[in-house]
Amino acid sequence: MAITDGPTSRRQHILRLVLFAAFLLGLFYLVAVTGVVDVENVRRTVASAGPVAPLVYVVVSGLLGAVFVPGPILAAASGVLFGPVVGTFATLGATVTTAVVTSRIGRRAGRESARALLGDDRATRLDDLIARRGLWAVVGQRFVPGISDALASYAFGAFGVPLWQMAVGAFIGSVPRAFVYTALGASISDLNSPLTYVAIAVWCATAVVGAFAAHRGVRSWRRRTPSKPTGDDEPAPE
Repeated sequence: MAITDGPTSRRQHILRLVLFAAFLLGLFYLVAVTGVVDVENVRRTVASAGPVAPLVYVVVSGLLGAVFVPGPILAAASGVLFGPVVGTFATLGATVTTAVVTSRIGRRAGRESARALLGDDRATRLDDLIARRGLWAVVGQRFVPGISDALASYAFGAFGVPLWQMAVGAFIGSVPRAFVYTALGASISDLNSPLTYVAIAVWCATAVVGAFAAHRGVRSWRRRTPSKPTGDDEPAPE
């Protein structure tokens, strides 16, 4: 059975994706831009949990990340609460939680419509590409600066990236930044400490690697995209 079944259904799928994207952008503006979530109150609430505070942080921060609370702020709070070592692992746990939650929502909300608009052939090729390179696509996205991890995870879910690839890829790709922001939070009282300089150096190296990987990825994609035939390429009539 074909994925698409007429112009009416196609318009419905487009509308569904547009509404989903509008909802995510509205949520991003409400939380990340206007700052309706008080991270300081969240930090105090997590700290009051006592010995299980790191586990509480993983769950709470993971859910807050899914609604676009900025990850660097959450990671810095982890550093303040737990220090650079335990805090980094707590940040990674929260990052994986966010990736799984957002990917799952994106998959349920947008995968059917995305496949319908792509069509059978393109959807099949996309599935093959994800099977071969989906994990490393997630890892690479985490290195590219300026891209919302939550928004990217929603998109990955809509295009069908499996949950295990999201979880493993988010963990691997987030290690450098998780350390950076958590270490900066842990050293907030002494920004001249060696830990601060190490964190800044790791951040710079990660940004350079991410920019280089993005550049290579765009060049590779362009090479694999067939160019449209021009009039000069058409065979002459016999």
